[in-house]
Amino acid sequence: MGQLADILFTNVNLATMDPKSKIAYGIVENATLVVKNGLIGWAGPAADASAFEAQITHDCAGAWMTPGLIDCHTHLVFAGNRASEFEMRLKGASYEEIARAGGGIVSTVTSTRAASKDDLIRDARNRLAALKTEGVTTVEIKSGYGLDLENETKMLEAATALSGDDVRILRTFLGAHALPPEYKDDGNAYIDLVCNEMIPAIAKAQLMEAVDGFCENIAFSTDQIERVLVAAKAHGLPVKLHAEQLSDQGGSQLAARYGAISVDHLEFLSNDGVDAIAKSGTVAVLLPGAFYFLKETKLPPIQLLRDKNVPLALATDCNPGSSPITSPLLILNMACTLFGLTPEEALLGMTLNGAKALHMDDQIGSIEVGKRADLAIWAIDHPAELSYWMGSNPLSARIFNGKFAA
Repeated sequence: MGQLADILFTNVNLATMDPKSKIAYGIVENATLVVKNGLIGWAGPAADASAFEAQITHDCAGAWMTPGLIDCHTHLVFAGNRASEFEMRLKGASYEEIARAGGGIVSTVTSTRAASKDDLIRDARNRLAALKTEGVTTVEIKSGYGLDLENETKMLEAATALSGDDVRILRTFLGAHALPPEYKDDGNAYIDLVCNEMIPAIAKAQLMEAVDGFCENIAFSTDQIERVLVAAKAHGLPVKLHAEQLSDQGGSQLAARYGAISVDHLEFLSNDGVDAIAKSGTVAVLLPGAFYFLKETKLPPIQLLRDKNVPLALATDCNPGSSPITSPLLILNMACTLFGLTPEEALLGMTLNGAKALHMDDQIGSIEVGKRADLAIWAIDHPAELSYWMGSNPLSARIFNGKFAA
């Protein structure tokens, strides 16, 4: 009798995204994958799998299997929408002009404060469902539309409620996202509130896995953001940063000094910024959806990031103002067509490097023995098709922690 497993996936082609593989995508054709206790127990050529038996055998009929997709940067919990601002931009107003006139993030804050937690959960669950239908198994959700302790807590509690037996949710506190109306003339006082009241209270309630901030000329200065990073570190929390989206504020260098997990956006990232994050091991999270939606023209320094071996992650940045996108597959295509990533780099950005951006690459993000069996099965002939097709969804099945998920 062979070794017992929970599930055998047979007649499958694997895009393992295993960094140890010397083959593009870590491909193993005509393979078998073994799931045991929610983990990947074995994966390799079918001819070598005779030692395993299971009560459940799933014949994949020659389909392709990848790690479950990882959306490592979203603002999935919010109320309302900003379609009117979309129209304003198409008539000539800039994102910055709209923000300075009281629109932008602050308009979503007004709607989110007025919404109940149940309202936020209901609306976010619909957006989350769209991500799951395209193979996502892990999602990071940021707060940042409450901008006071009560409403930031409400948002993070809503994000917590979205976690279940078919998806993994990681929560990031983004209190330093924008100035709320009551602090519009005193940014330092608001940062005092973030550092001295909000971070301690939310950390005590165990409602976050990381702390983020928006370092930008329409948001917070590097000095203000540094105070947030110091407060986060004082509570033992990892940090990440929205940086260099609209201008070069040196946020990436600041983030690197504090060992940030990731810096995100990066269209205006300088050579010094690239050097800093390369040395610190910080992941560069690229958000082509926001680049597309805001009709930006300044490209992130992709080749320099490659040359410095900075891990490139991708995410939807799903949010109501600059990236109302719930399609990770569309993001894969945008990363290739707008930023010049290869299809392999794009898929790596939503698997292993997405996991790195969440400090979870030891558990998820690639098909390796001992990692969680978060998997996606696709009706495709080659993994490059995941970045190629637009408007179609080839997902056949999604597996979370070794179980088939809706």
